[in-house]
Amino acid sequence: KTDDLIQGIRAMKFFGVGLDVYEEETHNVFENREDDILEHSVVARLLSFPNVIVTSHQAFLTEEALEAISRITLDNAVSFMNDGILKENQVC
Repeated sequence: KTDDLIQGIRAMKFFGVGLDVYEEETHNVFENREDDILEHSVVARLLSFPNVIVTSHQAFLTEEALEAISRITLDNAVSFMNDGILKENQVC
């Protein structure tokens, strides 16, 4: 939990913290928030510490991930068109 992490940072249990995944992340994906004031945000709390770096989580933007997403999505569409079945636990 982020609150536990923040407590650990305040207690100086970490020399530094680097994150690419965090709570509330979905509110910031594909949004330019550079001019926004993040008053009640986990990100704002984390960035208030000089020893914390937060980067965007974009592993899904790798060539391999995008190819897999495209392939699975097309396979799902073909399967649904052929037999009306949408495979479970697959990207659509």
